[in-house]
Amino acid sequence: MYDKKYNSRSIYGKLKVCRYLNAHKTLKKLVPHTVSFSREHMETMLESHSSVYVKPDSGSQGMGIFKVKKAKGSGYTVKHIVNKKQLSEHLSSASAVYEHIKKKSDKKLIIQKGIILDRVNGRAYDIRVMVQRKPGGSWTVNCYSAKVGAPKKIVTNYYQGGMLYTMEKLGTEQGKSAETTSTRKADLKSKALKIAKHLSTKRKGMHELGIDFAYDKKQKLWVIEVNSNHPQFYPMKRLDPKAYKKMKEFARSYGRKDA
Repeated sequence: MYDKKYNSRSIYGKLKVCRYLNAHKTLKKLVPHTVSFSREHMETMLESHSSVYVKPDSGSQGMGIFKVKKAKGSGYTVKHIVNKKQLSEHLSSASAVYEHIKKKSDKKLIIQKGIILDRVNGRAYDIRVMVQRKPGGSWTVNCYSAKVGAPKKIVTNYYQGGMLYTMEKLGTEQGKSAETTSTRKADLKSKALKIAKHLSTKRKGMHELGIDFAYDKKQKLWVIEVNSNHPQFYPMKRLDPKAYKKMKEFARSYGRKDA
């Protein structure tokens, strides 16, 4: 249960966040093609992209997510997260995919272009950047963590069997130099702060954002999701105690007690 004194407002809805970012002349380059869930949009998105993700417009921990990919030969493979299980089905058409997902989910959904994620030790990963500010203070990046997906899972979430790496461990595992890791962190910090400043012009009173970035196979950077509704940082307690302590200090300043 969240503390009643928690004083950080949220932007509800992934599609709304995408629209806000798409309105910014430079940030829009980071946003994958994202639309609302409908039969027409399913057909046009599958015509335009080799794979798409269908996600709840609001939600967390990787649950209720579908990945739709063009199958070899004909039709589509649909993979679906139910609790912590991943199910797979083959469907003949985009219309059949739409009907299948509509039957499986009662949530408001979005469709997003699938990104072929960069990998570490053969596993897909993305990077959570935690941005916070004390009331009246400026936005500060307090933590970076790489979420490394479980083998063959369509999501990277820790709660779906993924692992957490520091940026330094990620770089070491990928054979990158300390200088490359430092450059990556500086770029992520710059973009995360720009996102936080832009979104806080759209919604006053926000004090924390968990921004999920991902590199694709060509090393282009994307923003996969921005979570302003109690982004979780408890898993960082063991991975990076110093960063965890700093995040808790900021969280206390705006009344958050659950971390």
